[in-house]
Amino acid sequence: MRITLIHALRHSPPPIEAAFAELWPEARLMNLLDDSLSADLARDGKLTEAMTQRFLALGDYAKRTGADGILFTCSAFGPCIEAVQRALAPMPVLKPNEAMIEEAEALGGTLGLLASFGPTLASMPPEFPASLRLVPKLAEGAMAALDRGDTGEHDRLALLAAEELKDCDTIALAQFSLARVAPALAAMTGKPVLTTPGSAVRKLRRLLLEAS
Repeated sequence: MRITLIHALRHSPPPIEAAFAELWPEARLMNLLDDSLSADLARDGKLTEAMTQRFLALGDYAKRTGADGILFTCSAFGPCIEAVQRALAPMPVLKPNEAMIEEAEALGGTLGLLASFGPTLASMPPEFPASLRLVPKLAEGAMAALDRGDTGEHDRLALLAAEELKDCDTIALAQFSLARVAPALAAMTGKPVLTTPGSAVRKLRRLLLEAS
């Protein structure tokens, strides 16, 4: 199976590639990166029709290269990705967070949502079911630390922010780049920690193998 991974942040490929290596090593991966997408969203403060057209172009390119499925890895672009899902149906096209949301719903209770990219906390919470009590938290400065290559500071700031989520039943990490702190966060809180890469690979593998 050929899977196209489409990224809006340059930090996203390593964690999703690691998840595939662990959970579905037989998949053939193709990476498309346009990090101007996240920069433009941060600048404009909202999703636009022009942004949707850029996503449709990326999806069309992935299809024409022979992709069996597509996984987007930046959670701040839900409506744009939904447009690609409609355009390319029935090909599996996954939003980065949809599989994690399904797993969180199955667990129930109170969910702490930790993000390192501010716009995610505007776009992502409405996607969760009303049955979950959501506690959003931004790890201030963590993405900037990662941008300058300071992974230690990124991890410190993420774990510091997550201390405010210790009373939640489950903690979900909104960015693919946050998956690196999942083991330390689970050890610190003793709570289940969901990551977008792991959940997404499990769902995409299931969808494609069931259809083959």
